[in-house]
Amino acid sequence: MTGGGVLLISPDALLIKLIGLPDAEILVWRGLLTAIGFLAIVLARHGRGAAAAYRRCGWTGIGVALLFSLSTFGFVLGNQYTRAGNVLMILAGAPLIAALLSRVFLHERLPRRTWLAILACLVGIALIALDDAGVGSWRGNAFALLAATAMAANFTLCRTRQDVDMSPMLTLAGVIVAATAVLYGVSGPGITLPAGATLAWLLVLCLGLLPLGFTLLQRGPLYLPAAEVGLLMLLEVVVGTLWVWWLLGERPSPAAFAGGSLVLGSLLLKGLVDRRVERRQRARGAVQHGLC
Repeated sequence: MTGGGVLLISPDALLIKLIGLPDAEILVWRGLLTAIGFLAIVLARHGRGAAAAYRRCGWTGIGVALLFSLSTFGFVLGNQYTRAGNVLMILAGAPLIAALLSRVFLHERLPRRTWLAILACLVGIALIALDDAGVGSWRGNAFALLAATAMAANFTLCRTRQDVDMSPMLTLAGVIVAATAVLYGVSGPGITLPAGATLAWLLVLCLGLLPLGFTLLQRGPLYLPAAEVGLLMLLEVVVGTLWVWWLLGERPSPAAFAGGSLVLGSLLLKGLVDRRVERRQRARGAVQHGLC
């Protein structure tokens, strides 16, 4: 589920490049359209029980919506104010932040293989971002750090209510992003309605891919520790780089190829080990059940 969500949102950076709108405008339309998309998904899933699905989220859901909004602002504005390599390297710290938050607040212990996979992926992301990294602006770096921290905190908060699906609250997150960006745009050049290819890409991204992808991602903490969800999200960097290479002809460097291979290899190896451990546990449980 988490991996599928990551693949759906992987063209995000590519489509933002193709859309090419100013800060306030991309945030307004991204927030508004994703809110409509999230609402449509909730109505399709729950029908007449949609209102109850929102109520079940409670105050925790409000926190999830606020944190998701902060991560959206951080990701979009981070890419506007600093180099993409800086953003990638800072976002790669999200699994570590999630692991620390989960350890402190939820007392969750991660197996050694997860820590090794996180460290290997950090090295891989650093190799991908190496060519485009630099000092950047402190403002852009701060936005990227905000995105990484808010993302990790969001997944950790969801783990406190493992019996409740928090994905409906992403509708509120979209509204918060759009409303805040409208206030920002009032003092700037204003908000205009895009047209043509810009509008088409905007609809594909914000009405389709992002609502579906983030709904799946937001359900990830129901089944996985927050650090594991954050770790799988690093797959977006690799696949997103391949999208840009394929459609825009921006060929990755040899270091980026090596970094992407390291991330994919680490996630694949960890997945195989997890599957083997799970099978052993099931077999052990079956034997114990038979003895009882």
